[in-house]
Amino acid sequence: MTDMTTPTLSKRPLTRRTVTCGALLAAALPFQHAAAQIKSADNPEANPVWKKVRASLFQSRPIATASDDVLSLVVPVRAEDAAIVPIAIHSRLRQTPERYIDKVWLIIDNNPSPISAVFHFTPLSGRADIETRVRVDEYTHIRAIAETNDGKLQMATAFVKASGGCSAPPGKDAEAALKTLGRMKLSLQGPADGDQPQLAQLMISHPNNSGLALDQVTRLYTPAHFVRQVNITYAGQPVMSADVDFSISENPNFRFYFAPRGEGELKAEVVDSRDLQFESTLKYRRPG
Repeated sequence: MTDMTTPTLSKRPLTRRTVTCGALLAAALPFQHAAAQIKSADNPEANPVWKKVRASLFQSRPIATASDDVLSLVVPVRAEDAAIVPIAIHSRLRQTPERYIDKVWLIIDNNPSPISAVFHFTPLSGRADIETRVRVDEYTHIRAIAETNDGKLQMATAFVKASGGCSAPPGKDAEAALKTLGRMKLSLQGPADGDQPQLAQLMISHPNNSGLALDQVTRLYTPAHFVRQVNITYAGQPVMSADVDFSISENPNFRFYFAPRGEGELKAEVVDSRDLQFESTLKYRRPG
């Protein structure tokens, strides 16, 4: 018969030195983790998550470093609030039928869902610019990868120091959030400038729950419920659409451009993860 014995804990008594060393080691671990994250900022291609995402989305296609005239990414070096990190993706490339940015991926390497958004643009976008706010779960690289209509890829990368954004509690209680769920506001940002693209803003009242935040009263995780698709049209023609997830902050906010051609209706249609649908419209009249 095989002799099976149950392992026992060591009988060696704990000393003050043992406890102190253990406490110091435990306290040092977060700092070591942060130091490792900061060190990784020097090599954006080394992140294993990015390697998997790159292989999945782009296979072996070459990705060039973005030139300033095609794509730039603006993020804070250190975020004041990891649950509301402002980002801006800019392009100086004028969207025309001959040459335009067709798609932009927003990748947050160390988030639970790294592929945070995919923005689709058209010549009616005027400019392939987007501004929004995101949750950041750990110190991480953020990447904006643009694909032009000729199939070429360019990437802009930035490192952000922030943590805990995906598990942060919501800014207001669940009942208050439900009362305004789906309310939207479309507005023009600044006066129209002749034939230049017009800047607009879409604000959506939505908790955008990640499913990772612990309710301090019930001690249960708040179920995931977030905006997953945004579709913008002008005069019935596509301007910009986005496939997004809970990496977008509570009460999603998007600033974007469109190229108005005469009078028309700017329309936003939104679908969330529970297939609830919302819409908002704005009549546009060219000044003068």
